[in-house]
Amino acid sequence: MAKVAFLLGPAFEDSEMQKPYEAILEAGHEAVIIGLKAGEKLEGKQKKASYTVEMAIKDVNPNEFDAVVIPGGASPEALRLDPLIQSFVHVMDEVGKPIAAICHGPQILISAGLLQGRILTAYPPLQDDITNAGAAFQDKEVVVDRNLITSRTPKDEPAFIRETLKALEKVPSVRS
Repeated sequence: MAKVAFLLGPAFEDSEMQKPYEAILEAGHEAVIIGLKAGEKLEGKQKKASYTVEMAIKDVNPNEFDAVVIPGGASPEALRLDPLIQSFVHVMDEVGKPIAAICHGPQILISAGLLQGRILTAYPPLQDDITNAGAAFQDKEVVVDRNLITSRTPKDEPAFIRETLKALEKVPSVRS
């Protein structure tokens, strides 16, 4: 089973964290919440979910993870300029590990410089940012481009979760 990093900051979109997190655990995978400060309690912007950061990004080795999920809301805005967050997703992308980002999640990928020549979707107001980063934007519920899985909004969560779980089935676990 896969070991999946969830990159999380304050004011995340509740269901975009909660539903994929629960689905990944239910499928038998391991999920680890990574943020800027271990032990920090983070609350969703709807105040319907809260999680505690299990590992600080400064203590994380990307080679110990099989995939990464980036929920939306204001969370990506809080994380996107952190050089260690950028480095983490950069390493994951370089080796082709699944990166699943929903809503504002691709903001981290923009800041990490990972979108040149890629195809993705996101929260529609990010379209200009995505195309300015060199990617093609598609207004679809889910877009899969190699190792990158992206969706727009909470209404797209079923497709986002389906494609993320499908990608996790194909990755050799770091724990093998």
